[in-house]
Amino acid sequence: MMHQQRSEPRLSPSSDTEDIVAILAPRLAYFAGVARTEHVTRAAQEMQVPQSTLSRAMVRLEHDLGVDLFARRGRTVSLTPAGRTFLASVERALAEIERAADEVRADADPATGKVAFGFLHTMGSETVPGLIRAFRADHPRVRFSLVQNYGEAMIERLRSGELDLCLTSPVPDAPDLVARRLDEQKLRLVVPADHRLASRRRIRLAEAADETFVTLEPGYGLRRITDDLCQQAGFRPRVAFEGEEAETLRGLVAAGLGVALLPPPAVPRPGVVELTVTAPRAAREIGVAWLDGHPDTPPVAAFKRFLLSRRGNLLPN
Repeated sequence: MMHQQRSEPRLSPSSDTEDIVAILAPRLAYFAGVARTEHVTRAAQEMQVPQSTLSRAMVRLEHDLGVDLFARRGRTVSLTPAGRTFLASVERALAEIERAADEVRADADPATGKVAFGFLHTMGSETVPGLIRAFRADHPRVRFSLVQNYGEAMIERLRSGELDLCLTSPVPDAPDLVARRLDEQKLRLVVPADHRLASRRRIRLAEAADETFVTLEPGYGLRRITDDLCQQAGFRPRVAFEGEEAETLRGLVAAGLGVALLPPPAVPRPGVVELTVTAPRAAREIGVAWLDGHPDTPPVAAFKRFLLSRRGNLLPN
């Protein structure tokens, strides 16, 4: 059979990509099976579909493309030049689909699946490694994709489906999210070691009203908490430096560039003194959040149960 253009193709060159995919995709595996065997009956047997269904699918595929893909001799077929060109791309597409299917099945496997887990920068050095270590005592092969970020950014990644769960503060209150309070972390006023307040152990935050503050950038939960606590103490903080990491802020404090409200460090930092704030009550709630109605894979469900079981005992002593 000579290769020729068919008249009145169902798809025109200007057809939308979505239309082309919707029409052609269901027939690609059939096409690859017939091309591989070069025999309609044998392909139908291997794929366990009626021969008539397979024959009609190939005719419709050629009609929709507007080209002959096969030269036919009875039930035996051979690829035309157009068919060979089409087959190369179809095989790559099918292989990619198979790879993607294998990947999502692997991620959902109860024993070896993956959890996409987000958490605050301040929880990365000690809290999260300890949690994962404890969880993997019973789930040793579960994998984690870990994301450190500030609260608002993690909430957006939850909503986009990039994260399964996140530890954040403040605990979010939004109609499309489910959030559970897990623990509370006290905040301290961190001052330089040679500061006028460094000899104190406790302080009312109002006593720092005239100090220069170093804080996290707007949008970070700890920045919002800092602003709220200062407001409760009757002043608005004078901010000299804004950063993205709590330990960077400690370094700025050690350099004498200001004071900061921060959670306790994993390792004591030289050059600073950390004061207990007696008023207002300086603490932040830590919670876990996930997208409401989002189905959990078995490993995500297991890790969620684990986190909820740590309520009141999430943070290291």
